[in-house]
Amino acid sequence: MSKSIASICILRLSAIGDVCHAVAAVQAIQRAHPQAKITWVIGKVEAMLLADLPGVEFVVFDKKRGKAAFKDLKAQFKGTKFDVLLHMQVAFRANLAALFIPAKVKIGFDNARAKELHSLFVNQRIAKQTEPHVLEGFQQFAQAIGAKQESPCWEMPYTEEDEQQAEVLLSGLKRILVISPAASKKERNWLPERYAALADYAAEQGFDIVLTGGPTELERNLSSSIVEHANCKILNLVGQTQLKTLLCVLKQAKLVLAPDTGPAHMAVTVGTPVIGLYAHSNPKRTGPYLFQDYVVEVYHKNILAQKGKPANELPWGTRIKGAELMAQIGVDEVKAMFDKVVEQEKL
Repeated sequence: MSKSIASICILRLSAIGDVCHAVAAVQAIQRAHPQAKITWVIGKVEAMLLADLPGVEFVVFDKKRGKAAFKDLKAQFKGTKFDVLLHMQVAFRANLAALFIPAKVKIGFDNARAKELHSLFVNQRIAKQTEPHVLEGFQQFAQAIGAKQESPCWEMPYTEEDEQQAEVLLSGLKRILVISPAASKKERNWLPERYAALADYAAEQGFDIVLTGGPTELERNLSSSIVEHANCKILNLVGQTQLKTLLCVLKQAKLVLAPDTGPAHMAVTVGTPVIGLYAHSNPKRTGPYLFQDYVVEVYHKNILAQKGKPANELPWGTRIKGAELMAQIGVDEVKAMFDKVVEQEKL
């Protein structure tokens, strides 16, 4: 596409991990089109993390407002017409939002990844990819408008004050293992006694243990149970950090242990190694991008058992169900991965 693009709209509403992936693509676009004005339509919570991202104007779409959110979007863009809309989300709510974003060109996903009538809301598509990670899909949008293919990198927005707040919370701690134990769905969480066993093991190796997470009842209960089962000292920060402060806590950590959850991807953006625990979704698609070799997973054996085919013979991104799948990940497997990461990263 022409290098004379003057205005670009990004449509990616959620979730935390996905918008972290999208940042790398947006910043690649900025390098390719430094003169372009970039507007990003984003979810309310996600905007809290990315606020003040250099060179990007955010328009917050608050899904809790229901129909009013679409009216807000229509009013926001009255009299505006973007050169290009990069429609990076296939959920029906996002597809409807695309109706209210005027653009000369609307680029969406290829037919293989299009869902929930996505193809009806775009007039161009990114190239088909073979078994892409979510981040690689977003990179394809950047390449569709002239950005170079390159290794992802991030410049995340946080201030000295955010870093200082993290330093105060972590005062006296040096070799930090952050455990961010809770995913958005309970079935994707590892068992509290196993998190505790890994915490004890890491503490024996000289690590200081920190728990992080949001203020929900599920997260508070899970973190309390981990602390109760553990013998080592644990700093429980669950429910005590804003997203930018959490980002800086993750930045100061030596290592992060997490299931398929947003903070795992936040840690990747600041270069902190992540051990990911996966059972329900394919880590090749949604794992911590720079640290996929550090994943402990039971996804592939379970998708074969449930579907009768390996993942590469099924629709890409196929998820599997089961409340007890994460229990198949053993403590010894995670300890072995912990040892591998500590040795390879020289932590």
